[in-house]
Amino acid sequence: MTIASSSPPSRLPTGGAAEARSRTGTAQGVSGEDRGDGRLAALFIAPALLGFLVFLLWPTLRGIYLSFTRFNLLTPAEWVGLDNYVRMVNDPIFWDSLWVTVEYVFINIGVQTVAALAIAVLLQRLTRSAMLRGLVLTPYLMSNVVAGLVWLWILDTQLGIGNEIIGGLGVDRIPFLADETWAIPTIALINVWRHVGYTALLLFAGLQAIPNDMYEAARVDGASEWRMFWRITMPLLRPVLAVVLIMTVIGSFQVFDTVAVTTAGGPANATNVLQHYIYGSAFGRFQFGYASAMSVALLVVLSAITVLQYRLTRAGRTDLG
Repeated sequence: MTIASSSPPSRLPTGGAAEARSRTGTAQGVSGEDRGDGRLAALFIAPALLGFLVFLLWPTLRGIYLSFTRFNLLTPAEWVGLDNYVRMVNDPIFWDSLWVTVEYVFINIGVQTVAALAIAVLLQRLTRSAMLRGLVLTPYLMSNVVAGLVWLWILDTQLGIGNEIIGGLGVDRIPFLADETWAIPTIALINVWRHVGYTALLLFAGLQAIPNDMYEAARVDGASEWRMFWRITMPLLRPVLAVVLIMTVIGSFQVFDTVAVTTAGGPANATNVLQHYIYGSAFGRFQFGYASAMSVALLVVLSAITVLQYRLTRAGRTDLG
């Protein structure tokens, strides 16, 4: 007697096999596309990365090393440990230059921030003219050297048109760039004139992100423009304002070219800002080790100020819901 028993072996449906192959091919294709995108991204990033390594990271590391050496370009660098830093701490000119720089920063940041904020608010509330925004930005298109030379001629005590106007009003001529009292405020205001338009446009961009509904609701409630500025504009503009302040403070501590073409650090070191003193030590007296030590000290100071500003202003947070 023959017993027919056994069920046929299980087979994968034709459609299922095709679907599995399709999924495998798709996964392989996506993986290949990702690898291609990664290579393309690396290709575009490579020039910027190369520039960062060659012109920023390597000079920074080299400068830190040289700060522990005695180096004058003519002989090999000689390791001296902390001697340059000890000299810097005991150098009265270094501390005087740092104080002059701090004075410049306070004047520049104070005047520039207030003026830029006022311009930005006026641009937002009173006009939408692109031409006017372009005019505001015009001084920024000029280099610091050109701006410094132009104002040097304008403010010249004997021949400058600015002092000619002052003299025509019956007031004694003012030695703006030749007097210890006037020199740093004058240089600060020259740089305010050049940079205020750019700072104003950055703040103007931040103002554009504030919803108009908030102002309309405040007007319905009877709020004045002044009250809306302090209760709506300033709190919501805080993250952008914080970043702008960080950028302008870092830039202000690095002032050099305006001083170099107008006063060259004078009179009597009244405008000998830290960057100018570092430059003179390195390329005037060939004390590259000592100049590097002062540069490292400036880097530490700016890093500390940046971190402090970022935390105090809560730059990474916004009140916009």
